Amino acid sequence: MVSINALFSQTYRVLVGSGAVLLLSSAIMTSANAADIAATYDNSCAACHDSGALNAIKKGDSAKWQQLIKQKSMPTLINSVKSGMTQMPAGGLCNSCSDDDYRKLIEYMSK
Repeated sequence: MVSINALFSQTYRVLVGSGAVLLLSSAIMTSANAADIAATYDNSCAACHDSGALNAIKKGDSAKWQQLIKQKSMPTLINSVKSGMTQMPAGGLCNSCSDDDYRKLIEYMSK
């Protein structure tokens, strides 16, 4: 007969091991997503947001980005990117981006 302590100990080890695997896989996925956003930025946004061309807010100008996010709200900014603006084409040169991708790109540029 198995004691309750032995059973609890075995169950605890399995749960802790599973949690470690979940944490590790989550960290790997987060890192991969960050790399994807950086690559998407380089391919779609950098042409204007690195240099400030056509009055684009530069990547890393946190104060201006935070002011814009506060002024317009993230959902409004995402819709603006999707629709295009005076000097930015619809989708911001990213034809495959989702709303979540646009949010992550805006957050990436604002840091």
